[in-house]
Amino acid sequence: MIRFRLLIALALLASPSVASAGLYYSGEQFAELPSRPAGFLVDHRALRAASYARPDGLPSPLRDDYLAAADRLQKLAKPRALTADEAADLGAVYIRLGKPGPALNVLAPAAHKSPEHFRLAANLGTAFQLNGDLERAVTQLEEAVRLAPAKLKPFEQAHLKLLRLRAKEKTTAGGPTTVDDLFGVKYAGASGSPEAGAIAPAELKKLPDNAIAVVQQLALWMPADGRLLWQFGELCNAYGDVRSAAAALDGCVTEFALAAPDLRKRRTLYRAAADELAKKPGHEQHRGALKVKSSRPLIKAFDESLLPAIEAGKPNSLPWPVLAATAISAKGEPTFVKHLEQLDGKTVTLLGFMQPTKDEAVLSGFLLLEYPVGCWFCETPDPTGLISVEMKTGKTTDYRRGLVKVTGTLSLNRDNPEAYLFSLKDARVGEAD
Repeated sequence: MIRFRLLIALALLASPSVASAGLYYSGEQFAELPSRPAGFLVDHRALRAASYARPDGLPSPLRDDYLAAADRLQKLAKPRALTADEAADLGAVYIRLGKPGPALNVLAPAAHKSPEHFRLAANLGTAFQLNGDLERAVTQLEEAVRLAPAKLKPFEQAHLKLLRLRAKEKTTAGGPTTVDDLFGVKYAGASGSPEAGAIAPAELKKLPDNAIAVVQQLALWMPADGRLLWQFGELCNAYGDVRSAAAALDGCVTEFALAAPDLRKRRTLYRAAADELAKKPGHEQHRGALKVKSSRPLIKAFDESLLPAIEAGKPNSLPWPVLAATAISAKGEPTFVKHLEQLDGKTVTLLGFMQPTKDEAVLSGFLLLEYPVGCWFCETPDPTGLISVEMKTGKTTDYRRGLVKVTGTLSLNRDNPEAYLFSLKDARVGEAD
């Protein structure tokens, strides 16, 4: 059993830095990039999901925060004009909510009024892009590059290069057929064909040191852009992380429905290699050459007042962001948010992925993870990204690979460094709706 104190280092790895991330909204805070691929994929999916209401009706703290911010700024705009900073925030929030049209209506006049305001210029360029006006997006991002602080300029330059490339592309009926040529690199082996877990050494040398950080940055900025996820997957493969490459390209096909023949061919190749790798003993061969600076990119706090009221006598939905908001000191001492403290000892329900702690198909207990992992040693979740689950006495459950719904009594661990932070007692497992 992996001890809680062994996970502390992963939590400390995600310590905040100056935000240099995607869309410029003052309510977001990001860790230093690049982030660990598994953590990046979770937050990338969460940002994309924030643009629409959850079909299962479960709480969505991230989306609720954006909705609340939009409402607050809209109310400010009624009696007076918004400041440049407020207009930049409202435009960014609209974009996060999947509303580039309203974003454009806010940002365009504000940028005209304050032409030297960096965040307005950058957000307006993104709004033009998402509205399909690449010509004006390029012009606007040229201004963003000019105005960008030195630390942010490489990311703005990469975004500008991306749009210039796409503006020259010919529209095809089946959608894009290639990955964006951001780095002048051919993602292929020495033979010229795709290779699982590597690219030709000469091509690898062409990649800039910040390639993964740049692509993660752009993808977090524009999480609905499937081609950026494809680029991320190819970079993971180039650095030897075929498991993350397969996961990224799986998402390109299953979540974005990208149909490019080359993408689908690579996905099949990477997935087969990743599945074969999972059968081998040990974990050293799972590690790629990618060096990360954080476990997850998004460390934005959320407003607890937006969470649903806790009801007695019925299961309460427990969103993973509430668990992730737990702070862990250098000594391993946890501090839980108030909402989580109030759920301690109550029946809760949440969705997740099963991770057996023993090599058994029928389980009396297991770990529930926010996202699935391949190699436990290489992809160990954060301490706030897993829950120890114990079934009711005498009850068992079959291991399931997909998303499951687990209901049980929540218990918070405040002082035992040998145990997990969170546990569910007397649990039962059902299908995710």
